[in-house]
This record gives sequence, structure tokens and C-alpha cells, in this order.
Amino acid sequence: MRGQDNRLKGRWGEERAAEYLRRKGFRITAANWRCRFGEIDLIAEDGRYLCFVEVKERKNDSFGSAAEFVDRRKQNRLRTAAELYLAGHPTQLQPRFDVVEVYAPQGERTSLPKIVHLENVF
Repeated sequence: MRGQDNRLKGRWGEERAAEYLRRKGFRITAANWRCRFGEIDLIAEDGRYLCFVEVKERKNDSFGSAAEFVDRRKQNRLRTAAELYLAGHPTQLQPRFDVVEVYAPQGERTSLPKIVHLENVF
């Protein structure tokens, strides 16, 4: 049951991140896009960039920022998955890798989570 709880918690954070990006003018073109190399949380475009977005949710940043948990191994998997996505979805938009940090001290009960959008992170 713990794994399912984590997936539901992750989806909550991804939904908050998607809402935030929409308010900033992005169009979400895919959510939880999966391939054999892994999963891309959100794929969003703003007319200039096609952003492959990793969403990280944490209660706070006392152990480091959420983006710090996107290590080199995760970055490599995201790059490979993005290449596969682009092979099947050609675009004129410039690809970019972003991280959206969602800080929710009360978890899903947090009414106003703090959201930080880091562009072109790696």
C-alpha cells in the first residue's frame, strides 16, 4: 500500500505543478509519459520551448532543495526518454529540461503549496 500512497502523493504534486505552468501560459502536452527508459512527469510547451519537466514534491527544504534530488543518473534517464519522445513527436520548439519544486508542509492537505519553477536546469 505504501507504493500506491507515494504514487498518489506524486500525482497530487504533479497536478499542482501542471496548474502552475498553465497559469504561466504553458500548454501541457503530456503527463506521466512512459517509455522503457522511465517516465517524464510533464511535457509542456509555451510557443518557444518544449519543456520536459521533472516534478519534485517535498514538505520543506531542510535536507536540500527538491531539485537537488534530480541526480546525474535521473538526468541521463530523462534525456534518453526525451530523445525517444522527440523521435515520435517531431517539433520545431527548442527542447529544455525544467524542474518544478512543490513544497507542501501538510502534504495533500496543504492549501497553498510553495511552487518554484527552475528553467533549463540541465
